[in-house]
Amino acid sequence: MSLKIAIIGAGSVYTPEIIEGLAQSKEKLPVTELTLMDINPDRLEIMYNFLNRYKKFHQLSFAIRKTENLEEAVKGQDFILTQIRVGGNQARIHDEKIPLKYDVIGQETTGPGGYMKALRTIPAIVEIAKAVEKHNPEAWLINYANPTGILAEAVRNYTKTKFIALCAGGMRPRTWVGWALDANYKEVTYDFVGLNHMNFAYNIRVDGRKITKEEFDKVADIHETVAPELIKKLNALPSLYCQYYFHRRQKLAELKEAPLTRGETVLGLEKEIYTALKNPSQHDKPEILKNRGGGGYSELALEALSAIYNDEDMWIVANVKNERAIEFLPYDTSVETPCILNKNGITPLVQNNIPEGVYGLVSAVKNYESLVVQAAVEGNYDKALEAMVAHPLVGDFDIAKPMLDEMLKVNAPYIHPDLVAAVTD
Repeated sequence: MSLKIAIIGAGSVYTPEIIEGLAQSKEKLPVTELTLMDINPDRLEIMYNFLNRYKKFHQLSFAIRKTENLEEAVKGQDFILTQIRVGGNQARIHDEKIPLKYDVIGQETTGPGGYMKALRTIPAIVEIAKAVEKHNPEAWLINYANPTGILAEAVRNYTKTKFIALCAGGMRPRTWVGWALDANYKEVTYDFVGLNHMNFAYNIRVDGRKITKEEFDKVADIHETVAPELIKKLNALPSLYCQYYFHRRQKLAELKEAPLTRGETVLGLEKEIYTALKNPSQHDKPEILKNRGGGGYSELALEALSAIYNDEDMWIVANVKNERAIEFLPYDTSVETPCILNKNGITPLVQNNIPEGVYGLVSAVKNYESLVVQAAVEGNYDKALEAMVAHPLVGDFDIAKPMLDEMLKVNAPYIHPDLVAAVTD
């Protein structure tokens, strides 16, 4: 039986993790063909050559092919993984730097930087999803490009593709509990409420037993970004990215004082990574990849792929259509919540006893996200401005409009032309 997988955005430095995962999962995922697709021919060639060296060194048997054509990439595949970054890290640098001029946290997924990344990426992910819908409707599209929750809402509202949107962050509380309580992280489950990078894990269980308040406090004490005192009052573990809301002044000051933005740092790291990948003697995942960050996405994507392919029920936190999972959010919006995944699809689990302290912030971020989706697809400037004003990290029209206009101009090559025209008129 054949198993064919395509990677769109295969020139990404995350691709070596995928082939490493496939090498470790040969029995559960007997891949026969791996297709690499990227619009950057240089990066595609580098990755194609490296993966062939990796394949030979690790004695993998599947074929590897490359293409720059989207239709060719999606046809005949069982699974299509997307890991695109529209505009590259240079666009990310603008996302981070421009808001700081207005004393606003940019941040590439959470702040106005994430907003701009969504405006760039939504048209591309919808184009990919429509290509899958047209040329290969039975294939699964598995995304972990950011901002994955916003992209999920766009794909589900504007296409009929079989789609899963993932983020390793939703599974990270398992790791925290494992560290703090010396438990097997695979035995950890929890209720979970929120959105991608704006979420809270609560009612935590280890091997079916709910942890005590004392145990929860131990987990809170090892949280890396949010004050344990606040976590203990909420009685819920926040996403690492909640630091930008709960410690806003501190984070803004740190970002303004930093000599380089994260995007500038990553841009430098990626040059070193591609240099390593081009080395003819490099036949394994380069050590320098550990410095890139963002690990775990490929592992989660392959676990999800295996659950579908082998029809094994998997408990997973993913971005799905809300339906009735989170009662205080709209039915047809995208949320990040625990689900059961198998070959029949992904089913969100209803979340009860939601901590009251998170309702307002989650609702506000969701309102902003849904406005962004409409603005990106329709090219509606009024919606775009509403979204920027609605963003909890902005909330000031006198800042939102000039910042939005400046960011739209910089992103002109990648976003809906009507958004740019509205600024230049």
